[in-house]
Amino acid sequence: MKTALYFLGALIFAVAAAFFVNNWLQGFDTPGYVLIGIGHWSLETTLAVFAVTLIIVFFILYFFFRSLGYLVGLPGRLKRRGSAVKFNRSQEALIAGLVDSAEGNWEKAENVLIKHASYSGAPLLHYLTAAKAAQSRGAFDKRDEYLKKAAAQSPDAGVAIGLTQAELHLSGNEFEQALATLTRLHSIEPTHASVLKLLHQTYQHVGDWESLRKLLPSLHTNKVLMEAEIKLLETEAFSKLLKQSAGTGDVDAIQALWSEIPNYIRKISGVSAIYFAAMINAGAGALVEDELAVAVSVNWDATLLALYGSIASADVLKQLAMAERWLSLHENDAVLLTILGKLSLQCADSEKAQAYLIKSIAVEPTVQAYQLLGDLLFAQDDKDRASQCYKNGLELASSEIVSRIDTLS
Repeated sequence: MKTALYFLGALIFAVAAAFFVNNWLQGFDTPGYVLIGIGHWSLETTLAVFAVTLIIVFFILYFFFRSLGYLVGLPGRLKRRGSAVKFNRSQEALIAGLVDSAEGNWEKAENVLIKHASYSGAPLLHYLTAAKAAQSRGAFDKRDEYLKKAAAQSPDAGVAIGLTQAELHLSGNEFEQALATLTRLHSIEPTHASVLKLLHQTYQHVGDWESLRKLLPSLHTNKVLMEAEIKLLETEAFSKLLKQSAGTGDVDAIQALWSEIPNYIRKISGVSAIYFAAMINAGAGALVEDELAVAVSVNWDATLLALYGSIASADVLKQLAMAERWLSLHENDAVLLTILGKLSLQCADSEKAQAYLIKSIAVEPTVQAYQLLGDLLFAQDDKDRASQCYKNGLELASSEIVSRIDTLS
């Protein structure tokens, strides 16, 4: 439409110019003439005719060359227009694909995204979103295919593609594949926050607590997690490592690991309990007896107290004396009374042991207290009372099991 208007405007201008030039020249008494000679040929005409002809020829040549230029550039313009149309459609397809993904229409989203990916200004988004849609509908082969296309289309976006791939592996519980991808990304971008975050989550899933422990400084330096979160993660990592060391029964390995644990974590009763239990189970309870006694004195804890009572001490009298010191502050602690009864039995003081156990049962009946008292009475040939203690212990154990079942159901 614009071309037609330009043409009509130029034509009107040319006609008007010719008309005014002709009238202007006609106003002279001698309008003049023009003589053009070429070889044996000559052309003679009036100046008015020559001027009008020159204007018309100029217009014709101008229009001709403009038309020729338009025709020459027409294929390029058509191509650009087609590309623009396809680009706009691809942008609309991207929006539609994201909406379909959000609504859970995975297959529809996948199809519309892939159909227009090659014409998009952001093909990476098409392929990555399509990969997530394929994963959601369980098409893992398609997912991997789209990720490969994304890598081929955008080779400079390796980290973004790798992160998406790792996230998809993690959501599909493919932890080994996720770990391989994240390890590669970590070697490329060791300070990338998203890489570090996914890597620590993967270490947690696969139970690689040693690698997670080594990763903690990077999580702190790069502010991937808050300080409180890092401390919780550090506590969990050392707790798991202690449990793994406990399984080996290697006293030296347990002690070496304990020496690496920061003091603020050692003071946590749950963590220290794992260490003391590991040493006791490894047959090295005597090595931690004094340390455990200090821990119980500083932080009164039933678990630590029970561990203290389970140590096979080289000096049971000393162990009993230490436990009796606590009695003045915790005279009605059933666990302490049971341990005192147990240690008294080991010291061959049956009378004291019986008194402690009877008081423990009076405060709070436990299966262990009933069993220890029953063993003591049986050794004293008081079989009737021993049988009653065993019976009470069995009933108590049964009721505890029933309560646990009810809680679970």
